[in-house]
Amino acid sequence: MGETERIVRQMADKGLRITEQRRTLAQLFASTSGYLTPKDVYDHMQRVYPGLSFDTVYRNLRVLLDLGIVEQFVFEEGVKFKLSCEEPHHHHHMICLHCEKTLPIRSCPMPATEVPGGFQVVKHKFEIYGYCSECRESPEGSAAPGGKSP
Repeated sequence: MGETERIVRQMADKGLRITEQRRTLAQLFASTSGYLTPKDVYDHMQRVYPGLSFDTVYRNLRVLLDLGIVEQFVFEEGVKFKLSCEEPHHHHHMICLHCEKTLPIRSCPMPATEVPGGFQVVKHKFEIYGYCSECRESPEGSAAPGGKSP
């Protein structure tokens, strides 16, 4: 079974009606290894479905997020989405700001976090942004602090 069909099956198993637009959305995420902004998704979908609204695209992204099919990340330039990783347990991420490589952090800092004032935590996210070793060592990674290029 291909990645697109796996995503479509996930959607169907979670009760989502499979339309051609959602199948196209699944194909887009299956063929993209990096992150997609809502505008990236809209631009791609607009080429295939010219009358599609941005609201429809964003609503579908929210549905996929709520179902756990995609994950949302906040970068300095805005929100981006990526196909959920295959980690079976609760985890967090380290994300390279240059190549966007994403690595799982399998330990969670939340149990060690002192929660003040009786605050009830219902969910949390924890991401670390920096530069992977490949980007720090490559000439193209000169934007990375500590990279070998000037």
